[in-house]
Amino acid sequence: QVRLVESGGGLVQSGESLRLSCEVSGSPFSVYAMGWYRQAPGKQREFIASITNHGSTDYRDSVKGRFTISRDGGKNTVFLQMNSLKPEDTAVYYCNANRAGGTSYWGQGIQVTVSS
Repeated sequence: QVRLVESGGGLVQSGESLRLSCEVSGSPFSVYAMGWYRQAPGKQREFIASITNHGSTDYRDSVKGRFTISRDGGKNTVFLQMNSLKPEDTAVYYCNANRAGGTSYWGQGIQVTVSS
């Protein structure tokens, strides 16, 4: 059974940084493209960043230059480094593992709160 477990969230002030981690277990990590999404109260879940198993990355425009996604195959973990955080970044952040052919898995989500 594939499991994704996020960690690293919390409460920070505007301008500060956080690094989220998502560890994958139960399946070879290398077969998945990994992504981060977030959902703020009353809003739909939105795409933040992704990284393929070859290391190609993509970002939502509003986080470009502030957020960096990376992966460590030795640790079966994907990271999201978030710098210069803003109150509008407040949301529950979700990790996603997507395999070619349509299989997709989600973590349980982790809260990030940025105070002004």
